[in-house]
Amino acid sequence: MKGLSTRARAAALIDDVVSGRGSLSDRLPAAREGLSARDGALLQALVYGTLRYLPRLQFWQGRLLDRPVKARDSIVGAAILLGLYQLAYSRVPTHAAVSESVEAVRAHRRPRAAGLVNAVLRRFDRERDSHLAAADAHPPARWLHPEWLMRRFREDWPDHWQAIVEAGNAEPPLCLRVNRRRLDRDALLGRFEAAGIEARPGDHAPDSVYLPQAQAVDTLPGFADGDFSVQDESAQLVVSLMGLSRGQRVLDACAAPGGKAAHMLEACEGIELLALDQDAGRLQRVHENLARLGLEAECRAGDAAAPADWWDRRPFDRILLDVPCSGTGVIRRHPDIKALRRAADIPALAARQAAILASAWSMLAPGGRLVYCTCSVLRAENEAVLAAFLQRHPEARARRPELPEGLPAGAGLQRLSRHQGGDGFFYALIHRAEA
Repeated sequence: MKGLSTRARAAALIDDVVSGRGSLSDRLPAAREGLSARDGALLQALVYGTLRYLPRLQFWQGRLLDRPVKARDSIVGAAILLGLYQLAYSRVPTHAAVSESVEAVRAHRRPRAAGLVNAVLRRFDRERDSHLAAADAHPPARWLHPEWLMRRFREDWPDHWQAIVEAGNAEPPLCLRVNRRRLDRDALLGRFEAAGIEARPGDHAPDSVYLPQAQAVDTLPGFADGDFSVQDESAQLVVSLMGLSRGQRVLDACAAPGGKAAHMLEACEGIELLALDQDAGRLQRVHENLARLGLEAECRAGDAAAPADWWDRRPFDRILLDVPCSGTGVIRRHPDIKALRRAADIPALAARQAAILASAWSMLAPGGRLVYCTCSVLRAENEAVLAAFLQRHPEARARRPELPEGLPAGAGLQRLSRHQGGDGFFYALIHRAEA
């Protein structure tokens, strides 16, 4: 994207996500290369904002266009979505929102589409009230979630689905985890106060700190020294379930990017930790995060569902399975999920989760403990996977975790995301009897 303006880059990112070519996690770092800190922040705000409102923006786009944009011109549709977001939900002046969107399609070599983009955005501005009213009458546009996902929320959580959707549409708080090997939470809060940075302790996780104002974490005092990491409070609660003690052999089976592996090492010295991940590229992030925090663990590339390829046959005393999932509990942090995830993905994810759980069970030592968790709120990925496993393995014993603000979900516990609290997260404890 070298040489492109910030908004032209934003349009390209939106196009990649909406067209299913990649996620923001994959594409955003490269798109920010060469931009100043200010323009990089603007790029992220534009893209995240557009994707957060995507179902509504797409609804408006359908009303404003006489015919859908052709697939080969998807960048034009992305520029329209970006312009609609700026007109409806940003402080960008109308003339700038329109002109910059027009320039974005020109930058992407679609000069003949400039007139279309200009006309569509100006028409929306003239007819704003009627389009707003129409969106409120169309459920996906009103709730800013695809219909299939809202249906699953209603089926799984009939008393909570609106709160789940509203939390998914909110901008998430910035939550940090104090590295207790270096300092305690009070010390970090004192340092932030001295620097004029507003912060407060978390509600439940003892190492958590919330910053109400979003900011670049690498500019905060102590980040480069490894005094803290970014990690949601719900994710921080996982380590409290592990029952760690010195000398244990511990497996983090889906470790990247390494937040929970690092937290386990911070919480308990003297454990033998293996951080495993199938993606060797993502495993590099585990190395980098551990190095910044001054921590050490063995990092190995391997598939948790195929232990014969990497396991040395030595059983583990503790296993953490933070399995790949739909991410429906963290949509507020990853709004591209609204575009990338499909209903058909859920059975495949559940099958993958079941395979990992079955393989991990074979590696757990007698008397050992396995923690199964996801950042999903869908029962098919959580309690259904757990129930099927327990039925196949009568020797396994599940105990529902005791965590604050949790809802019973079969043999496990579900936390739903809160506006100023933790993300949506599922937890289950499984024990293997002594030999």
